Amino acid sequence: MPSPKRTDRSRTLILDAADLAFRELGFPNTSMEEIAKRAGLTRKTVYNLFQSKEDIALRLIARVEANDTAYRVRMAANEDVVSLLETILLDSAAWCLANPSLARMALAPVDRPTLTPPAERPSFQGLVRDVLAMGQRQGAIRQDEDPNFLALVLLGIYGQAMLTALSAGALGEDEIRRLIRIVVEGIGATAER
Repeated sequence: MPSPKRTDRSRTLILDAADLAFRELGFPNTSMEEIAKRAGLTRKTVYNLFQSKEDIALRLIARVEANDTAYRVRMAANEDVVSLLETILLDSAAWCLANPSLARMALAPVDRPTLTPPAERPSFQGLVRDVLAMGQRQGAIRQDEDPNFLALVLLGIYGQAMLTALSAGALGEDEIRRLIRIVVEGIGATAER
């Protein structure tokens, strides 16, 4: 029986190898054999630690979602919500464009998002919800709606924009700023604010 440290090390090797393979070859063209070869492990070891290539991809997406410490630090400093949302979505767009195969899976998951993000793990939805709740406290985001609902609205629009960008070309900084402005201001006629 392998030791826990060895198992963790093997999982990391597999995830890192898969990340590179998905970027270079795309998800559909990457086999478990290719991942094993790049990780320097046997295919049996890969299957012992992960059920499928999809399982590996979902773990990679979860690993990216869990890497939100820098944003949380900025939230703790009560940074301007619009500026922080721009940074988060620009960083996300850069990741999506660098990882189109995984981005498509993350943006159009088999299991549709629920109103509340998963409690058992960090998620992009949870991060955006928390930023919007901070924006409500700052008075920059409307307070008459649940931040969970607002996050779904924002991420629905952003997700569709990113899927279009993955098919038709990059989503630039100006487009992301415009998207945030439209969502934050709303699409109806606005009274003077």
